[in-house]
Amino acid sequence: MADWKSKLSVFANGQLVSPIDSFTPTFATKVDPIHSIEADNVGALFHPMTATFTMTVKAIGPSVALLTKLAIEGTKFEIHISEEGSDWSFKSLAFRDCLITSCNPSNLVVDGVPAATFSGIILGFTGKDDQQPAS
Repeated sequence: MADWKSKLSVFANGQLVSPIDSFTPTFATKVDPIHSIEADNVGALFHPMTATFTMTVKAIGPSVALLTKLAIEGTKFEIHISEEGSDWSFKSLAFRDCLITSCNPSNLVVDGVPAATFSGIILGFTGKDDQQPAS
């Protein structure tokens, strides 16, 4: 049974900035097929991998202000598991050298907690070094 203790968090300069409520990474593969008028998949075009993300955090305390400051200053940060449990497919997961490319704070709400959505790019991510599947 899962214990739901694992969570991703933003860390800058070794300090916890904010836990993440929602995280959606997007990875573009390194290979595009090349087609000709005579046949499909006659070759491949290799290019660098692209990794982006969208994350949502609760707008409680200074977390959104700190993330906005990181965005404005162009400060790189890391996203990784901040608390370990047995509920994830990964034992460890790290996204290094992240930069925020856009911020979208939510409207104030009558009930519940407002949230802010941040989008960005991941400059340092390799599947080999930055993820370890659970055993």
